[in-house]
Amino acid sequence: MYFAISIAAFGVVAFLTLRDIRIFRRTKLESYRRGAMKGMAAMTLALLGVMVVKQHAELGMLLVLIGLFINKKGQREDVFGDAGTGDRFLGKTVIRN
Repeated sequence: MYFAISIAAFGVVAFLTLRDIRIFRRTKLESYRRGAMKGMAAMTLALLGVMVVKQHAELGMLLVLIGLFINKKGQREDVFGDAGTGDRFLGKTVIRN
């Protein structure tokens, strides 16, 4: 059960990180670059937790939890405007050069 929870948490962190990378590449906003960098650190820690959870469940879940706390993004600029839920979910934004 702990393995499934840790895999789900890693999946969420990976999705949000890839979304931040996509938004940064399209808008060049610094806050999304910082969010993507924090997300990559959080993904690494969560993946380490996924690998550890099979041998030592408590330690693995602790690493995943710390990864989730690292993934906290903070305040961001509004890049979506009046976009719908699906566009926000996928990270669709206007491309800026």
